[in-house]
Amino acid sequence: MIRLAAAAGKSLLAVAIALATCWAALAAYWAPVSGQAWRLALAVGVVLATVLVFVLIRRKRLALLVWLTGFAAFAAWWAALEPSGQRDWQPDVAVPPYAQVDGGRVTVHNVRSCLYRTETDYDVRHQDRTYDLAALESVDLIAVYWMGDAIAHVMTSFGFAGGDTLCISIETRKARGQEYSSLKGFFKQYELIYVAADERDLIGLRARYRQPPEDVYVYRLRLPVEDARKLFLEYIREMNSLRARPQFYNTLTTNCTTNVVRHFRAFGGKVRYTWKILLSGYAPQYAYELGALDDSMPFAQLRARSLVNAKALAAGDAPDFSRRIRQGLPGIGQGGVAP
Repeated sequence: MIRLAAAAGKSLLAVAIALATCWAALAAYWAPVSGQAWRLALAVGVVLATVLVFVLIRRKRLALLVWLTGFAAFAAWWAALEPSGQRDWQPDVAVPPYAQVDGGRVTVHNVRSCLYRTETDYDVRHQDRTYDLAALESVDLIAVYWMGDAIAHVMTSFGFAGGDTLCISIETRKARGQEYSSLKGFFKQYELIYVAADERDLIGLRARYRQPPEDVYVYRLRLPVEDARKLFLEYIREMNSLRARPQFYNTLTTNCTTNVVRHFRAFGGKVRYTWKILLSGYAPQYAYELGALDDSMPFAQLRARSLVNAKALAAGDAPDFSRRIRQGLPGIGQGGVAP
C-alpha cells in the first residue's frame, strides 16, 4: 500500500510538472518578443530545460528544487508583464469610454454608435450621454450565441425613462489585424475593454451584420431599484478604472461573464461561481434558477420567446430600436426594476 501510494504521488508530480511546462512553453511562445522564430525558440527552450534538469541531475529532490526555482522565476517574470494601453487598436475599440458622476447624474463619454454597412465596413461614431440614476427603469441580461449552447457572449443593458438605453459589453480590446482565440486569451494576448454603446450597435452588429448572424437573447432581470443603481455604478467604476490602469483579458478569470458576476457580488449580490458561469452559455439558465428572470414559464419557453433576431432585422436603424426588439418579450410588462 505504501509503495502504491508513493508511485501514485510520483505520477501526480510528473503530471503536474508536465502541465506546468506546457503552460510555460505556451506563455513563452506568446511572450512580447519580436519575431515568431524567437518565440518558438523560447518555447522549445522551456521544454528542453525541463527535460535536461531531470536527465542531468541524478538526485531527484535536487532536480525538483532546481526546476521549481526556474519555474518560479519564469512565473514571476510573467506576472510582472503589464498591459500598455498603447497599441495600434482596431477602430471600434480605439476610444475607451469613461464617466463622470455628479450626484445622481452620470455623464458617460465616448458612447459608441457605429454605423455599419457590413461587419467589417463601418463608421465609428462616439457621443457623450448623460443619465439620471433616478430614471433607471430596467436591467437586461443579453446572451449572444454563435457556436452552440455552451458558450455565449454576455452583455448588460440599462434602460432609462424615455427609452434611453446604455448597453455595456465586456470584450477583448484587439489591435489591428488581431483575431480572437480562446487559447491565446489565457496568455495575456488581449487587453480588456468595457464597450459602452447604443443597442443598435452592439445588438445590431451581432443580429444583422455578422455572417452567419449570431443568436441574440434579451432577458429582463428582476432587481430592486437600489441594486440596479449599484450595478450601474459598479460598471462605471470599472470603466474608469480601466482607463486609468489597463488590464489583461483572461479567457477563464476576466471575461464577459465572470466580470458580470463580480459586479453583482460587489454590492452583496448572492451569485456564486459555478460551471454555468464558466460555460457562459448557461448563464441565463443560472439566473433563472436564482429567481432573477421571469419564472412564469419553464426556462426553455422563456429562452425561445427571448430571441430578438427577427425583431432586430425588422427594426433596422430605427431610433426606437430598443423598444421594438423588446415588444412581447417575457417580463417586460412587469415594470422593470422593483421599487
